[in-house]
Amino acid sequence: MIDLQGKRALVTGAASGIGRATAALFAELGARVLLADVDAERGEQAAKDVGGVFVRCDVSRRADCEEAVRTAVSEFGGVDVLFNNAGIIRRSTVCEITDDDWDLVMAVNVRAIMVLSGLVVPLMAANGGGVIVNTGSGWGVKGGARAISYCASKGAVVNMTRAMAIDHGPDNIRVVCVCPGDTNTGMLAEEARQLGESADAFYADAADRPLGRIGTPQDIARTVAFLASDAAAFVSGAVVTVDGAGTA
Repeated sequence: MIDLQGKRALVTGAASGIGRATAALFAELGARVLLADVDAERGEQAAKDVGGVFVRCDVSRRADCEEAVRTAVSEFGGVDVLFNNAGIIRRSTVCEITDDDWDLVMAVNVRAIMVLSGLVVPLMAANGGGVIVNTGSGWGVKGGARAISYCASKGAVVNMTRAMAIDHGPDNIRVVCVCPGDTNTGMLAEEARQLGESADAFYADAADRPLGRIGTPQDIARTVAFLASDAAAFVSGAVVTVDGAGTA
């Protein structure tokens, strides 16, 4: 039932982790994929591996987002699926975080979704519709320790998704949010480093959930592919938690 044949997809944060896994699955399911990431070396390799097109894009910069969308139009003629996946984390309390870190987290995790969606929605509307999938987090629906900016940003993503689904549903544009739990990506390792914890202990603690393990990028990619496909044709404004019952 999950078929993306002929769809034109733009995936941010596509050089590694969830973004790369999703770009690969999109391509496997028949989509043409533009992989966007700030890491040019890994992004170009990922595009080569999955048979997609790479564009270097720092999503915190509007000019880069505009270039990514222009590339999608020039390469594919438009965008049917936008996966707003790029994200960063800074582990700190409200007393510890700097203004610069707060602003960067908000720029990458929140403002980029606003900018890219604003650029893509008119293209989708003119083409009869489309799908936007935003990456939230389990910490977008509950709180977490020493993650004030990340929790705030992902809470914003969750409610932005609902607002966008209301605004753009009349144009046959579905907007959904996938909320991963702890997933085996570079970001999880970076969290351990920021907190000064050993990776092994951090991963073991993260696996303490009913399904007894952390997620894989492929776990999340399969959910995103379903949400992007016509199999989820009546799913919009939804927040789908994929976390092994961690938030339950």
